[in-house]
Amino acid sequence: MAGSGDGRRKLTMADIRAAAERLKNWGRWGAADEIGTLNFTRPEDIVAAARLVQKGKVMSLALAYDTGGPQGGKSNYPPLGRFNPIHVMTRTGTDAYSGVLDHRKIRAADDILILPLQCGTQWDGLGHIFYGDHMWNGYDCRTVTSAGAQKCGIEQTRERMIGRGVLLDIARLQGVDHLPDGFAVTTAMLEEAERRFGVEVRRGDFLLVRTGQMEAKLAARNWDGYSGGDAPGLAFETLDWLHAREVAAIATDTWGVEVRPNETDEATQPWHWIAIPMMGLSLGEIFYLAELARDCAADGRYEFMFVAPALPITGAVGSPVNPLAIK
Repeated sequence: MAGSGDGRRKLTMADIRAAAERLKNWGRWGAADEIGTLNFTRPEDIVAAARLVQKGKVMSLALAYDTGGPQGGKSNYPPLGRFNPIHVMTRTGTDAYSGVLDHRKIRAADDILILPLQCGTQWDGLGHIFYGDHMWNGYDCRTVTSAGAQKCGIEQTRERMIGRGVLLDIARLQGVDHLPDGFAVTTAMLEEAERRFGVEVRRGDFLLVRTGQMEAKLAARNWDGYSGGDAPGLAFETLDWLHAREVAAIATDTWGVEVRPNETDEATQPWHWIAIPMMGLSLGEIFYLAELARDCAADGRYEFMFVAPALPITGAVGSPVNPLAIK
């Protein structure tokens, strides 16, 4: 299998095309499907996940949406319109105190938020990445228009993203605070983490993979390179493992899930090429996993109830989210 940074050969377009055919889920849930691998999570899985709640502890896996977010650092990747949220007050307590709005016969505050939907903790929707001229399930990429995604809009997942969560803490497995940039997390490492932490990734699970990169950036108070720069992440080979395990979705604490520099010079984000449009796999990015990792290490339980529905924004190809791990 191709790879980078560890003596293995780089991926070629032939490798990517072979993976596309081997792992393609088009039609698996019918020709009209728009949610992909989220179909793996069944009602009985949600019931079982609820039974994992034993101490009533709720942990948010989201960064705050503010001007200190991850789009603020220097990056070697074109920003493509992504920036940190802009929060604007349209009515304030100062206005109320001054009496200038008393003609409305109510004193209150109001505000608006301007943000790219993928500027912080977020889900990649199935309309986000194309393979050639097609998106998930074989839909024509032109169904995503200036009016939004006519197929596979993020609103299709509004009652999904709930089930059993599993954390595989690869940084802890490797005995480091954070994995170095360019570190490729392999299938063997994922399986070793299962054995080490006493948990098995099963059909319908929401898999969270911790690299520690976000914590390193937060500790340094510097987001330089995080958005699109070099990063630890999943190796291309893990796609076969995720396909075989039938996971519902996967999320990491990095900007782009897969290892960067990418394992090829012939495609940008090749893992995305297969995961989203071919497999129908929803990806969570920029998840804050530090508190959850500490809690799992303390009680030895690396499974929990996971609740992280996307905002039902009609036609959107991504969504901000406040993911919750409940134990």
